[in-house]
Amino acid sequence: MRRTTAAFLAGLVGAALLAGCANDDGDDGAAPPSPIPSATSPASTPTASPTPSTPGPPPELAVAGEVTRDLDVPWGLAFLPDGSALVSERDTGLIKRVATDGRVSRVGSVPGVRSQGEGGLLGIAVAPTFAQDQLLYVYFTADDDNRIVRMTYDGTRLGRPDLLVDGIPSGGRHNGGRLVFGPDRMLYAGTGESGDPPLGQDRGSLGGKILRIAPDGSIPRDNPFPASYVWTYGHRNVQGLAFDASGRLWASEFGQQTWDELNLIEKGRNYGWPEVEGRGGDPRFVDPVAQWATDDASPSGVVVAGDAVYMAALRGERLWQIPITSQGAGSPRAFFAGTYGRMRTVGLAPDGALWLMTSNTDGRAEGGPREGDDRILRVALR
Repeated sequence: MRRTTAAFLAGLVGAALLAGCANDDGDDGAAPPSPIPSATSPASTPTASPTPSTPGPPPELAVAGEVTRDLDVPWGLAFLPDGSALVSERDTGLIKRVATDGRVSRVGSVPGVRSQGEGGLLGIAVAPTFAQDQLLYVYFTADDDNRIVRMTYDGTRLGRPDLLVDGIPSGGRHNGGRLVFGPDRMLYAGTGESGDPPLGQDRGSLGGKILRIAPDGSIPRDNPFPASYVWTYGHRNVQGLAFDASGRLWASEFGQQTWDELNLIEKGRNYGWPEVEGRGGDPRFVDPVAQWATDDASPSGVVVAGDAVYMAALRGERLWQIPITSQGAGSPRAFFAGTYGRMRTVGLAPDGALWLMTSNTDGRAEGGPREGDDRILRVALR
């Protein structure tokens, strides 16, 4: 799977679609989403197993203003040491830099990106060693697969890409795409099963998995399965990855028609898809720590701030705050329901505020994009 050359071909993304998927990136196009309930209604309250209380209640949230606006299907968000951020645009294949004062500049395009359906330029991650090596990692859809490359960014332009991982299944839906570095300085990637559910249980496939990759693209020796990037399996479409202060990995995942999930990730475990959706109580599989009706979530990016996971919701058009404890998750709470539209990504800025990125220009916003979409909102943790 690993290549060291930067010369790789581009083409159109395969359009393999899963019939009957009612919760793919927020809508299957067959019918509009159901009305969005209020954050306090029974339908909008996800179920979660009882857990010990957190040290204190999570903070209230308030939008403190816009960071920037007029982005084109923004997807990935990664902060640089100077407090600015790099944003990937799914359909244009561009990476843009957003300064702390909101000014936007074009960094460059990633060669080989082919946008179709939910595919295109997706996740982006800045290496923990960026101050020394200027390395940037991106996940994108090419002609026949999804790929992970690394390149340098010198503050002005992108260097030539180095292909690290290819052969990740691609399709019109379920491409995964989120990237995050762990406290072990390994790169973690969430993938989708590309509309082919059995791939989730196939450990020989990179689809429907969470992958763990060394920064040079090699397979870490302490991965759970010999000579494999696979860290966990049995996933449908992992869209968000974040580590907490204890080094635990949290992942958001699209369900099909019943339950969206927030999972606490354990090395080498099976998360059940397509055998089970949501909590199944089957000892062969790990149950989610929280689950949502699909109209209330369609979860995408996640981040951990303090004692809570923050999860952006596409169809649910809200930001979920989920208290975390040593045992799992407490009772989730919704913010901004229906106010700003679809929410794709949330990140923690170096100054402690959340940057919340909308996704209303992706063709699935009911009524179309609003003036100024897509935008990044600054959310204060009060």
